[in-house]
Amino acid sequence: MAETSKPATTIAFQGSPGAYSHLACRAVFPDFTALPCASFEDTFQAVRDGLAKFAMIPVDNSVAGRVADIHHLLPRSGMHIIGEHYQPVNHHLLAVPGATLADIKVVRSHVHALGQCRKVIRELGIRPVVAADTAGSAAEVAERGDKSIAAIASELAAETYGLVSLRANIEDETHNTTRFLIMAEEAVTPPRDSVVPSVTTFMFRVRNVPAALYKAMGGFATNGVNMTKLESYIVDGHFVAAQFLAEVEGHPEDRNVRLAFEELQFFSREVKILGVYPAHPYRFEARAGLED
Repeated sequence: MAETSKPATTIAFQGSPGAYSHLACRAVFPDFTALPCASFEDTFQAVRDGLAKFAMIPVDNSVAGRVADIHHLLPRSGMHIIGEHYQPVNHHLLAVPGATLADIKVVRSHVHALGQCRKVIRELGIRPVVAADTAGSAAEVAERGDKSIAAIASELAAETYGLVSLRANIEDETHNTTRFLIMAEEAVTPPRDSVVPSVTTFMFRVRNVPAALYKAMGGFATNGVNMTKLESYIVDGHFVAAQFLAEVEGHPEDRNVRLAFEELQFFSREVKILGVYPAHPYRFEARAGLED
């Protein structure tokens, strides 16, 4: 993890230069320096050590689902969610300059990227090889200089490693989108009367009594609070205890949200708000698309 002399205008991300997380950093903070980190833990640590102001963390993909381990790391990070970003994932088939589609025999990329581009891989009759990540695959293709090897990665990876895109937007699903959380050491809570609606993300554990989850969730239903995420996972290896990651649309100071949280706390052992932040416009665009 490289050091930077301007942490106030630096955002950390997990992955190699040219990764989709790097692309998200550039989209949200075009004037910031993007700091690549080897792991999610290193990304959080970069902020805690003062090397970066923010961290860009992927949490969900519309095709691959939840990003592994994030639900364990978020409550332990000691950081706050201050924003969200939805990044379209547009895969490119990248090769060294001078290569053509007819030259390509092998394609390297992350297992999810390969799975998201099955149609093109099958159409071209090339052999997929699983690699650690998309941007790293692009870097390796550039280093080898072999016209028969391609990578599936972002357009930014092509720019970063001097590759050319033989075919753009090769993902099977056009809705392929990754949701990122923007995190910081200090909470930045929007005012309750903000023009942009708020989202509240929180963790909780229910009491070990019958129908505890049903009763805990009842307050959100009766108070008309829209819950957009509810995920469970095992706590500390004990199959009898579960922790939940949840999101609702609304601000904790809104009367209906406040009443729902009061009921949640009555039936829960622990409730921790991870962040209150402005809702991204994509939420409403996607909803409108479903209603059309």
